[in-house]
Amino acid sequence: MKAILCKAWGLPDTLVVEEVADLTPPAKHVVIDVHAAGVNFPDVLIIQNKYQFKPELPFTPGSELAGVIRAVGEGVTHLKVGDKVIAFLPQGAFAQQALAPVHSVLPMPPGMSFDIAAAITLTYGTSHHAVVDRAQLKAGETMLVLGAAGGVGLAAIEIGKAVGARVIAAASSDEKLKVCAQHGADVLINYTTEDLREAIKVATEGKGADVIYDPVGGSYTEPAFRSIAWRGRYLVVGFANGEIPKLPLNLMLLKGASLVGVFWGEFTKREPQANLVAMRELLTWLAEGKIKPHISARYPLAETAHALNDMAARKVTGKVIIVP
Repeated sequence: MKAILCKAWGLPDTLVVEEVADLTPPAKHVVIDVHAAGVNFPDVLIIQNKYQFKPELPFTPGSELAGVIRAVGEGVTHLKVGDKVIAFLPQGAFAQQALAPVHSVLPMPPGMSFDIAAAITLTYGTSHHAVVDRAQLKAGETMLVLGAAGGVGLAAIEIGKAVGARVIAAASSDEKLKVCAQHGADVLINYTTEDLREAIKVATEGKGADVIYDPVGGSYTEPAFRSIAWRGRYLVVGFANGEIPKLPLNLMLLKGASLVGVFWGEFTKREPQANLVAMRELLTWLAEGKIKPHISARYPLAETAHALNDMAARKVTGKVIIVP
């Protein structure tokens, strides 16, 4: 089978496509023929050795996939060859076959496409954990989403609307904001052309946002936090900007506000049952039409580096998919 290999830390163009041996599942594992694999910003960081998770070289990047089980290991009773499944892995999705422990595998709901199935675990899992679990967003509250046109941003918009909140989307272009509006955003802010603090003040009638969802970091973090509501919750989701911001602690004191860390990967390991409940709710919302992953591009396996470069350059709207 063919697989993408990271043999040395570096930018996406250093990745190679090679023929490797077919996989064999050990006990409590399955091998999946990969039909679609989701691309995420951490994939860009992992291959450069800039992420919390640091695999040993060489390895195949990619963490979420959908496909068909081709082999099962000893002790696997609830899954069988031919089952269509979704899986979330530390690594290995950018290949024609992937090895997955059974606890990371979910059956695909009937009628779901492989593309959609491969687009729901990390982005929607992260945003559900952030918005519903960590922020406890309530109906009637207001949530501001920075970097709102990205995969986790669009997921946060839809999840915010699913729980009955008012959602303000902030992004870097009118084109990206148009996509945010299509996914339910109530108010749009172009923070390239508008003053972010003033726009938030107008959008919230001076009250501020109850929850701020920030996967971007960088220079927009402090003005956004200065615009948070009393008892607001600021979600630290990631640093796509590349800069980890520093905040004066007096801002939390003055607003009675909370700075809340969001690390979905660790949550899935420490609280697997809670994550399973969240995924079931997401799949229910998907069936009800409350969420709908936005897939903006598909790439063959040989163009994985192109997909990751687009992700690194923040050219991606919603999700992009590798089709091995």
